[in-house]
Amino acid sequence: MSQTRNVDLRKEVFNKPQYEQVIDTSFSQLGVTSISASAEDQISIEEFFGYYNSLFYDIPPTGETNSHEFLVKESGQYINFDQIAEEILALQQEIDGLRKDLLTEQIKVVELETGTTINTGSLGLGIDTNIPNSAGGNANLSTSNNSPTNNSSY
Repeated sequence: MSQTRNVDLRKEVFNKPQYEQVIDTSFSQLGVTSISASAEDQISIEEFFGYYNSLFYDIPPTGETNSHEFLVKESGQYINFDQIAEEILALQQEIDGLRKDLLTEQIKVVELETGTTINTGSLGLGIDTNIPNSAGGNANLSTSNNSPTNNSSY
């Protein structure tokens, strides 16, 4: 009733050099790629901007991700844009003040050369200074008064 059957087992043993030639020890079937293979899959900066330019109008203007707004915010944080913008604003305000100072001084020169007072009230320069006249006193030049007054008191 019961039959027995002999099975011959063969065991093949490899030494180290033979083993490396016969057995594939890479993990290619598990989906793990080597560093060189993953580097080949990355796009270059040149390719990125090529894609960006071709997709520019397809990218939504606003949104938390995948939008122009997102790109601007992320890039702005990377380059410290807020800090740079604050510095630019401070410099623009300083330039504005210096331009007003220069204009004020140029107006004073014209007033001294011509002997007339220029009404600059609408310019918002706030000219109200005492300029020494040739007689040793002060000529009070004011935007609210159209005629110079001689003020000899110090």
